[in-house]
Amino acid sequence: MTDRSTATDRTRLAEGAYSSDRDLAARQSLYQWQTPRHDLPGIVVEQLGSVRAGGRVVDVGCGNGRYVQRLRESRPDLAALGLDLAPGILATVPGPVAVADVTRLPLASESVDAALAMHMLYHVPDIPQAVRELARVVARDGVLIASTNSDDDKAELHDLWQRAATDVLGTGREPARFSIGARFSLEKAQAFLGAEFGRLRTIELPSTVTVRDPEPVIAYLTSYRAWADLYEAPFTAVVERARTIVTDRITRQGAFEVGCRAGILVCGR
Repeated sequence: MTDRSTATDRTRLAEGAYSSDRDLAARQSLYQWQTPRHDLPGIVVEQLGSVRAGGRVVDVGCGNGRYVQRLRESRPDLAALGLDLAPGILATVPGPVAVADVTRLPLASESVDAALAMHMLYHVPDIPQAVRELARVVARDGVLIASTNSDDDKAELHDLWQRAATDVLGTGREPARFSIGARFSLEKAQAFLGAEFGRLRTIELPSTVTVRDPEPVIAYLTSYRAWADLYEAPFTAVVERARTIVTDRITRQGAFEVGCRAGILVCGR
């Protein structure tokens, strides 16, 4: 498991992992092969049903804008603002957007009816401070919607990387496991969010990704190239060994399956 600095280094995030939407889009694309298919932006829109016309919604850590765009399509009566730490990834997101840090939001207290923090709080150095800021800007009768993955999400991909890395390094040199999302997993999220929000509801979204071509899996693994130096193994060589392993599995069994466990947390006062 990675320590705090590796998952939250601001330069690595803004100038590497999210300097564009290339790697994020590669991870998102894996879910084309998901069963059942969970439409996370659609679920968020549904959970915002109580927000009245004219309400204001901020998507903090909006990335390439999937949620902002869906809100503008499905709820054009709401004012949606996208914020992200990385200027590069905002380049393709229609405005209004701005560069901002979740621990120091450039918003007045109780100024929004809803805030989104989707699969991003594990990147924040000080998670309690981020939650306090989100609570500060959300109106008393407003809502925070956050999302993350379980500790055992995509275990097959973690195991695949471990096997490929061990093969590349040689017997007896198993690398340490590296997990970006472990700091704010579904198992930990309620404790963090419950410090500021009295009402929490979790929507669990289990699914299985089934691929019959290795490329979606390889694209997913490759998307973590910004953290390549932390894997204790030659990154490109391990990815290529993983390709061989997945290809062999598909040849023998017809498919490669990945168990996914994500969830959305709906929070109120």
